[in-house]
Amino acid sequence: YPMYTYAHPIEDAIEHITHSICTLEFEDQRPFYDWLLDTLCTLGLTAQPRPRQYEFARLNLTYIVTSKRKLRQLVDEGHVDGWDDPRTPTLVGMRRRGYTPESLQLLAERSGVSKAGGWIDYSSLDIALRDDLDAKAPRACVVLEPLKLKLTNFAEVFGSNAHQEPCHAPVHPAHPERGQRDFVLTHEVWIEREDFMEVPSKGFFRLSPPRIDAAGVSQPSSKSRLKYGYVVECTGCEKDPRGNVTAVLAALVPGTKSGTPGADAVKVKGVITWVSVSTAVPAEVRLYDRLFTEAQPDAGGRDFLTVLNPNSKKIVAAFAESGLASARADERFQFERHGYFVADRKDHAPGRLVFNRTATLKDTWSK
Repeated sequence: YPMYTYAHPIEDAIEHITHSICTLEFEDQRPFYDWLLDTLCTLGLTAQPRPRQYEFARLNLTYIVTSKRKLRQLVDEGHVDGWDDPRTPTLVGMRRRGYTPESLQLLAERSGVSKAGGWIDYSSLDIALRDDLDAKAPRACVVLEPLKLKLTNFAEVFGSNAHQEPCHAPVHPAHPERGQRDFVLTHEVWIEREDFMEVPSKGFFRLSPPRIDAAGVSQPSSKSRLKYGYVVECTGCEKDPRGNVTAVLAALVPGTKSGTPGADAVKVKGVITWVSVSTAVPAEVRLYDRLFTEAQPDAGGRDFLTVLNPNSKKIVAAFAESGLASARADERFQFERHGYFVADRKDHAPGRLVFNRTATLKDTWSK
């Protein structure tokens, strides 16, 4: 100002802009915009029809800051890992996070155009992302917090602990034409640590061993299905000297393999995702979350740095199904049960798998 105010209408005219779309702070500049262009047209310096300026409210998204000054402060002070940090609302950051152009367009379409200012909850962006990727993203199994499950009767059922039982899963459950994923079940698999409880809470339907409860009553072991595999029954666990569980013990129930006539012979409520220990590929998985803990981080002049989310980035050493070894940078997947992830465009490479979480399967910030 004031040169931008002067240059804006002239550049619009030179570039043959028909509709100059601006946010509401430009509304009080429209009289000058119109006067200058009308004057230039009268003098024969620009052509008719001249551009017209239209104003509408900006799209304000919660849990982010879009001020370039504040974003620079986040970068310069090391609160984020550069301008392309997946937690930032920059184009390079959002692309690296895995947001698709279609999800951003869908958010804008659903938000609409209005002169009334307001805030769009960040969950609306994640909903648009899920709606876009649900029909596109291939599925994969990845264990984020690995705990070993040992199938104690594997050799008895299959004749040897070296046996590899073939299993199959669809690339996409709604699109059988996209084919299937092939992997194997072996005598040791990785499961999520949360899928085992020595003393199960109410409503826990995954793995727990037989036990004597607080009232002295004997409680049976639980059964769960290894997804795309067999039903297993928990028989116990192994612990280290400090009492930490290092492995879960279970017996495989013969004749219950998914997709076979006997699959429903044993009814279970719990289903567990898994990957074979012998064929799993290690992966670095970066669990990104909202950068701030407050919906409007800089509201009322507040120091936005005081509401940074300390848990906005968590890195875990995961194990992935073998098919992900060939994943390409920027390729997106739905990790079954965990959400939507993208192979990092900067650090992902053959032999080093790095995935960024774009969004969970459901909104974990709901109140």
